[in-house]
Amino acid sequence: MKSAVRTQAQALGFDDCRITTATPPASAESLHQWLAAGHHGEMAWLARNAAKRADPQQVLPGAQSVILLAASYHQEKIPAQKNNSPAGVIARYAQFADYHEVLGARLKELTAFVNELGGASTRSLWYVDTGPVLERDLAQRAGVGFVGKHTNLISRRLGNWCFLAEILTTLALPPDTPEKNHCGRCTRCLAACPTQAITAPFQLDARKCISYLTIELKGSIPEEYRRAIGNRIYGCDDCLAVCPWNRFAQKGNLLRDHARRDLAQPDLLALLRLDEAGFKSRFAGTPLLRTKRRGLLRNVCVALGNVGDATARPDLTRAAADPEPLIAEHARWALAEIAARES
Repeated sequence: MKSAVRTQAQALGFDDCRITTATPPASAESLHQWLAAGHHGEMAWLARNAAKRADPQQVLPGAQSVILLAASYHQEKIPAQKNNSPAGVIARYAQFADYHEVLGARLKELTAFVNELGGASTRSLWYVDTGPVLERDLAQRAGVGFVGKHTNLISRRLGNWCFLAEILTTLALPPDTPEKNHCGRCTRCLAACPTQAITAPFQLDARKCISYLTIELKGSIPEEYRRAIGNRIYGCDDCLAVCPWNRFAQKGNLLRDHARRDLAQPDLLALLRLDEAGFKSRFAGTPLLRTKRRGLLRNVCVALGNVGDATARPDLTRAAADPEPLIAEHARWALAEIAARES
């Protein structure tokens, strides 16, 4: 049955499929310590679901196995645009159609296959970054990859550029061999973090992380981090990009036809001019909808404060009068930054 599951996963486009048991992950205690230290910031759902994350049995009673899936989102870097308008940077994973939808459709099919394989009594649940599951830890135990010093999963076959998904099932399947850590003495990811959010190997303070600041944080970005954000407007890849294991990265089967090349280097001034309808139209079907207009334009203002010049002043002046206070505040900060550079 295990072979049949793996063959079906490959047929559906997943780049890797491994199995582990549904026993609690070894890192459960570390999760509780991380939450107690407040390193999760405003991501309150992590604390609310902590007990479930620490024990798959609380997610699916009677679970015997966890099927871990990986899908690569590696693609060749798009050359820089040759124009005078400042461009923003969007994390690589978000330069595709929403991965929840792309992977979810295949996971639903694979879950139905698993239930049919196991018989009428088999129950299964699938998740794509949405369920209370410590998926990186389970993925290491299943042999998909290993958790690096930046706290993300690294695959020796796919590098850092891969989505994870999982199926919890009451069907008992033989587990695969766990992966060992292969970071060695390398600390490139720690040195690369613009805000020193990786406070020590395998330790992340999310409150400092640019991905958190530009996506998860709903209010004002602390001024102490704004300059370090540079022209990033949705997420950050710096700690992932410097990893030596990326030399093995390869294009995935599932995501290759879902790339949004228009999101590779978006024009910051054009983004700042988006109204609500324009925002929804531009980013329909992408992860960027998550920030809402107020969040994305907040980020755009910060980016323009860091890389903009006098040409950005008219648009920022209009943004400083935006009915949304969050956008207006960050636009005023950006105008002050540009003025300071010109003085």
